[in-house]
Amino acid sequence: MDVVLNDMAFPIQQGLFKYDLTDHYAVLGVSLDAVGQQIRQRYLKIAYVLHPDTCKSATESEKRRANKLLSKLVNPAYETLSKDQSRNEYRLVLTQMGKSLSSDLKTITLATESAQKLLQASANNLELVYHRLLLPLVAEQYNELDKVLEKTAQISELNLVYLMLKQGQGIQPKTKATSSTSVPSQPESESAPLSPVANAIRRAQGCFDRKNFSQAVIELREALKKDPNNSTCHGLIGLAYIHQNQLTMAKVHINKAWTVNPYDPVVINAKQALDQLLPDLDKSKQADKSESGLFGNLFGGKKKP
Repeated sequence: MDVVLNDMAFPIQQGLFKYDLTDHYAVLGVSLDAVGQQIRQRYLKIAYVLHPDTCKSATESEKRRANKLLSKLVNPAYETLSKDQSRNEYRLVLTQMGKSLSSDLKTITLATESAQKLLQASANNLELVYHRLLLPLVAEQYNELDKVLEKTAQISELNLVYLMLKQGQGIQPKTKATSSTSVPSQPESESAPLSPVANAIRRAQGCFDRKNFSQAVIELREALKKDPNNSTCHGLIGLAYIHQNQLTMAKVHINKAWTVNPYDPVVINAKQALDQLLPDLDKSKQADKSESGLFGNLFGGKKKP
């Protein structure tokens, strides 16, 4: 598919773009399960980088190019994904495309290492691997104007594989040997084992299913010893504390998770859950202060001179 910028055609021929569909999620660099708040925050960040008033490009021609990216590519993507109705309709299109293409997995050619790695993910680990592979691409997407379309294409190929695998066909595609660092496709049974942190997260999610939130906290604390800045761990432990009505501890971990990665879907869900309960926490603190003041007066606080 050709994206037209500045009266010139810049082809993106990877991922969903290859099927004559603009991948709005790839353009914004958000996951396919992104919610409205996440989409808005990402858009504002990109707009700040590309807008003529805030763009840090050295030359006027680069600023014009950045503005074209914003007006021709980023703004239309945000227009589609920012509204619930249009986003839901667009997701239906993507779901149907994933279903129709899933039978082509044995013939499709993958050009990027990240898409090949995602292909190796097991069914119960697909979500985690998808988000982990997406993060570094998103972080670099708009750092250099010359590489925006390249990074967008890589994200779109990752999205394509994710959609196809979600259909559960389990057919392995061919891979394209583009460099010595390319990872060959492997049968799912030969996938690399999960990391200790990923294993801990999986065990914690099992604890959530059994409503054993205290054990989930134990599992996640062990994971945080190995990866102290893991946003998913902090978000999950915050949710576990919410279920145990320990809102102060929940607030500490969820705020930490939000600082590390506000685009993590787990973190967004945790933040929304916490925000709904914060008024109750504030009322509780005010009640404690009032009670403390009452008993202080009854049992001998300092007398005023």
